Amino acid sequence: MFKHIEKLHQIASSSERLIIGLMSGTSLDGLDIALCRVSGHGKSTQLICEKFQTVKYTESFKLSVQQVFSKQHVSLDALCLLNAQIGRLHGEMINQVLAAWDVPKQSVDLIASHGQTIYHRPSSLHQTEGEVNSTLQIGDGDHIAVATGITTVSDFRQKHIAYGGEGAPLAIYGDYILLSSEEENRTLLNIGGISNITYLPQAATFDELICSDIGPGNTIMNALARQHTPDDFDKDAGIARQGKVHQALLDNLLEHPFFALPLPKTTGPETFNLDWFNSKLQEMDLHHLSLADQMATLNMFTAQSIVNATKALPTQSTIYLSGGGAHNPLLRQNISRLLKSPIHLSEQLNIDMDAKEAILFAVLANECIAGDQHAFASKNAKQGSLSMGKLSFP
Repeated sequence: MFKHIEKLHQIASSSERLIIGLMSGTSLDGLDIALCRVSGHGKSTQLICEKFQTVKYTESFKLSVQQVFSKQHVSLDALCLLNAQIGRLHGEMINQVLAAWDVPKQSVDLIASHGQTIYHRPSSLHQTEGEVNSTLQIGDGDHIAVATGITTVSDFRQKHIAYGGEGAPLAIYGDYILLSSEEENRTLLNIGGISNITYLPQAATFDELICSDIGPGNTIMNALARQHTPDDFDKDAGIARQGKVHQALLDNLLEHPFFALPLPKTTGPETFNLDWFNSKLQEMDLHHLSLADQMATLNMFTAQSIVNATKALPTQSTIYLSGGGAHNPLLRQNISRLLKSPIHLSEQLNIDMDAKEAILFAVLANECIAGDQHAFASKNAKQGSLSMGKLSFP
């Protein structure tokens, strides 16, 4: 037996594992790195996030990714090069934070890498008969494994698609394992580039959960900020607070056919992007609309689409918020006002709101290595008994 297979067996059989979860979202803020100590598997999983850091990307790196991200026509040369470059860069970033944390690399059992999403194409949004769902994340796991010397689990979304799913959102698995409650109906709202929810009724079985993308999060607001300011986002809603919501434009945006699709569903910046928003401005002859009014309308657009989705859930529930959007005070205020009830941060469930997605991929890696097919007992093979992730050895 090869030594790396023997080591993998030892990791799987151990009482606990030290796993690094990685998340690099469509907002391109940086690489989220969460060092998680995990024991057990399935509903018996116990997880402590011991360290967390977001390592910022350089402007040149962001530009390189933006040149191929969410575009139908790109340079294959650039795309091929980025696949290796991102893997190596993520490996170097891991090495740097482990050194800063004084954590020996040999003490880390696994890396769970989401990769960098370049394109997401669910067939439901294209209505072309016979087409399969598809998605593409780059940043090859082999490069991470070789750069760090740590076994890497990556490319989680492809198995979900192979089983008939849309490859997103995958939060349902980690949310079910870590955050289910016997006493409380919960809705876990994550606002990244795209907003998604996991609805967890109290004492629910896996089949009773609802996990779905529900519309744009920060993606269009961030793109608008980048276009008109030196910043990557509307910091503290400083721009949006100076503007007024244009109601007719808001109503037009909410007429997008995505919102009429039943839950669960998935979407991405391929659908909700600045070009689409600008086409709406042109269509309504609103080219004169101020930047502040545009940002205020987009902020309310995200809030209203979130609230519309949560109101469509079977029962009322307590909402716990995570993701970059949790830092936007006006967005939080708009959601709470529209709901007529408070929203809570995921910290109240002992989950760092910025680390949550990286933590969830650490959970998926733990299930891949140490779980069993009964963790997500389901009548639906598309969602239930599958193990996600591909292994890369150093």
